[in-house]
Amino acid sequence: MEEGKENRDEVQTVCASVPPGVPNTELKKLLSFKVYKRRWFVLLLLCLLNCSNATLWLSFAPVADQSAQFLQVGLEQVNWLSVVFMLVAIPLSLATTWMLDVVGLRITLILGAWLNMFGALLRFLGAEIINIHAARFPLVMVGQTLGALAQPLIIFTPTKMAALWFPDNQRAIANTIASMSNPLGILLASILSPMIAQTSGHIRDLMLAYAVPACIICFLATVGLRSSSPPTPPSASAESACSEPFIQGIKLLLKNRAYLVLMLCFGSGIAAFTCFSTLLEQILCVQGYTNEFAGVCGALFIVFGIVGAGALGLIVDKTKKFIEATKINLSLSALACIAFSVVSLMPQQKVAVAAVCSLFGFFGFSIYPVAMELAVECSYPVGEATSSGLIFVSGQVQSFLYMVVLQALTKRMADSPLSTCGDAVLSWKVPMMVLGGVFSFFSCVFVLFFHTRYLRLEAEEQATYGAKPIHCPTPESGSEREGKETAE
Repeated sequence: MEEGKENRDEVQTVCASVPPGVPNTELKKLLSFKVYKRRWFVLLLLCLLNCSNATLWLSFAPVADQSAQFLQVGLEQVNWLSVVFMLVAIPLSLATTWMLDVVGLRITLILGAWLNMFGALLRFLGAEIINIHAARFPLVMVGQTLGALAQPLIIFTPTKMAALWFPDNQRAIANTIASMSNPLGILLASILSPMIAQTSGHIRDLMLAYAVPACIICFLATVGLRSSSPPTPPSASAESACSEPFIQGIKLLLKNRAYLVLMLCFGSGIAAFTCFSTLLEQILCVQGYTNEFAGVCGALFIVFGIVGAGALGLIVDKTKKFIEATKINLSLSALACIAFSVVSLMPQQKVAVAAVCSLFGFFGFSIYPVAMELAVECSYPVGEATSSGLIFVSGQVQSFLYMVVLQALTKRMADSPLSTCGDAVLSWKVPMMVLGGVFSFFSCVFVLFFHTRYLRLEAEEQATYGAKPIHCPTPESGSEREGKETAE
């Protein structure tokens, strides 16, 4: 088969390195692991869908004033158009992980594509057809809610897609590309929304601009996605397809000490990045920085994050140093967070603020896809969607808690001559110090207490070179694994 030729040279190299004692049946088995060009279409489709859903999420945030005028509501209600994505994702996360591991990748993605399209169309049609101002906001909110229902179906998929369609030496970079398409969509919304909706009358054009790609992507998903997995597996773990049942997988994760440490500490990192993205403009305006400069810093945060994630994904694919990469980058992210909490309090330091935002994104965003792969490695044979989904839930819950606490710690300033915030001027000094301290604490906990074996890689190695077929070992509890590592 032509599509399987691209890994033939690699297979021959690996076969030449196999010791003479390995049976010929194992060499034949190794040759059966083919990859298909179709995997790049599946990856592209997931990237487009992830990017489109992110643009629906933040369509109105960059043009909140114009949106409020068009919908005839206050700014608080406009903010709910974005917050609904966070609230809907938390209760639906477990259902989504069940769908991915039980129903399959194809049905999950197609359902996500249809919900994403219907949400985008309902927003546009509600604004275009309904002339009653009071009815516009409810219809737009319903459209946003449909988009929010699609988000977990899409954002949980990269790890599962990479495991089913890509070989072990391409999984990390495939996961990285698919995961980073979400912040790319955020960046596009931040740039395109202000360009399109310069006045409230252009909000209709804005919603149309985001609805058209959603319809095209839904058509591509429905017609082009023909199966959840390729005809032949790309790796030994994909061939086995021996994920634990959903409920049993949840129980195993809750007994896995390494996974719990990763879920808590990396969830804290997700929360810190969410707070940074959400509160950036409010933090910087106190020291006289304009909204335009805050937008530039947000763009640098995302762009450098995508660059860092791509570079780290390539490195990890070649070295398989998941633990080392995560620990180093999480530590550097904590230092960048502390640096931002200090620099953001200084007026007229645009270069320093922009540089720190770039570093925070470069080290912080690059952790996400690698940590998701690490979650699969330390929890195998639990399903990929289940292990990565619980981490996402941890991040969403901690994000909500952090936002509440940080805003409660702000203090109204009596006088701030440099402020560009308007009437409400809040001091973010204490909240930012607390954020930096909490992030640093969980980074230290991760560096000191996270230890694990790469269970999926070990199973694949055994299946490829060993005499026994791949099996589904039950991940040890934290105490059992810790005892084995101490003995070793």
